[in-house]
Amino acid sequence: MIPFRLTFRPGISLYEQVVYAARKAIVSGQLRPGDPFPSVRTLSRELKINPNTAHKVILYLTNEGLVEIRPGIGAFVSILPKATAAACAGLLENELESLVVEAKKLGIRVEDVVAALTAHWERLGEPQLLAADEIKVESNTK
Repeated sequence: MIPFRLTFRPGISLYEQVVYAARKAIVSGQLRPGDPFPSVRTLSRELKINPNTAHKVILYLTNEGLVEIRPGIGAFVSILPKATAAACAGLLENELESLVVEAKKLGIRVEDVVAALTAHWERLGEPQLLAADEIKVESNTK
């Protein structure tokens, strides 16, 4: 059984969709550190995806430090390291720029974008993260 929800959408690669769903489950706390993560075989069978795609997903999550492989035992959700505020500041730069471009293209006001972002943030819950003002302060000291 796959411990996260996934509804495949056309136009986006299956790999990207599975990676996104897994990352979302991990950062939202739906999957906690130490929880077992599905094997390549389980991902492939349950999601009806190619085993090579499932392997690529687990390899990506492992390289990102979200999943760890314990030889002979299986894959597990990793304990997420605490990032510095400076590192956090650069993590979403591309995603934020894409969001702003799309919002401007659609004529959405910044207040509405902030409201939508806040609603999504609250829906996913609030893990122990650095506050935005901490990120700004540290990233401005460079």
